[in-house]
Amino acid sequence: MPAPPPDARSFLSEVISVEPCGDDGVLLALRPELALPTVRASRFFMLRREDGLSPAIPRPFSIYRQRGDVLEFLLKVMGRGTRALAACAPGQLVRTIGPLGNGWPALDGDGPPWVMLAGGVGIAPFYMGIEQALAGMDGRTPCKPSQLHLLFGAARSGLLYDLAALEALGARVLTATVDGSHGLRGNVLELLAREQASGAIPREVRLLACGPERMLEAVQHFADERKLECWLSLETMMGCGVGICNACPVPTKPDGPRGAWPNVKCCVEGPVLKTDEIALHA
Repeated sequence: MPAPPPDARSFLSEVISVEPCGDDGVLLALRPELALPTVRASRFFMLRREDGLSPAIPRPFSIYRQRGDVLEFLLKVMGRGTRALAACAPGQLVRTIGPLGNGWPALDGDGPPWVMLAGGVGIAPFYMGIEQALAGMDGRTPCKPSQLHLLFGAARSGLLYDLAALEALGARVLTATVDGSHGLRGNVLELLAREQASGAIPREVRLLACGPERMLEAVQHFADERKLECWLSLETMMGCGVGICNACPVPTKPDGPRGAWPNVKCCVEGPVLKTDEIALHA
């Protein structure tokens, strides 16, 4: 039975700051009470205020940035749990459980370019993903900036969270908005099609995607049709985050490498899974 990762811990973190980000988001900075090594991009933590204002069950959030002994999280404020965290004042304590799950694969510079597809707050796992790709992780060949394409989509420009900071990383960043207020009028797959048609992005790429479920379904269909390597960081709702409650099943492909079992647990076997392993319903 899949188990939580051996480096996961439950500890308290002190709130350092809460800064507005975009139309409805915040950047929450926490200083853990214990030292953490570098966390792989797209792993997550369960967070809950300790003063009773948060729901009893912590909520999962992908790590956004790691700056020395400070962890940063990008939150879209939309429910009781995120409202409580967004209302934190410096010095308040947050129950922090993690790091949990599996993150992006080590992004190397030895193969086809990497195309990162982000939808709204699904941008959260990509900041560190780009940092780690450029630095070279696990002894892999570092990527050159020209090998990294970040395609960031949202409904409108105000939901392109922290765009200037992402552009400053050095990767090529392009945007798409449904209302046409920033970048291409359309979605990230339409943006990718335009870039491939122009030759700015080759046909043979490796894909990473995080965003709403319908977007990930479309990305999986796109990757399957073209037989492209593709990893999805799923935003499946989960309860415990450690594989106990069985609230986050993801169907597997019967003929795929995980097909011996009908589902995988997103929290312990994901949130990053390859498209040849799972069957999202388009």
